[in-house]
Amino acid sequence: MVISINKAEYKGEYKIKFSFSDGVERLIDFSTFLKSAKNPMTSKFLDKQLFTKYSIKYGDIIWNDYEMCFPIWDLHEGNI
Repeated sequence: MVISINKAEYKGEYKIKFSFSDGVERLIDFSTFLKSAKNPMTSKFLDKQLFTKYSIKYGDIIWNDYEMCFPIWDLHEGNI
């Protein structure tokens, strides 16, 4: 089965609620990942204005034309 993201809703404090094509919903907290990032291309998304400018493209969540993205299956399982 191919899983895709149907909806991603920002819930505040770097948390996004995902609704997947198989009906699973997950609330993912990206704060630990972002705060521990050593790469400035990733840590810049600590700026909440940048973080909230994600989009869903081809069933995947992306920031700035794939500058930051995550495997769909990891998000589906609640891992980043």
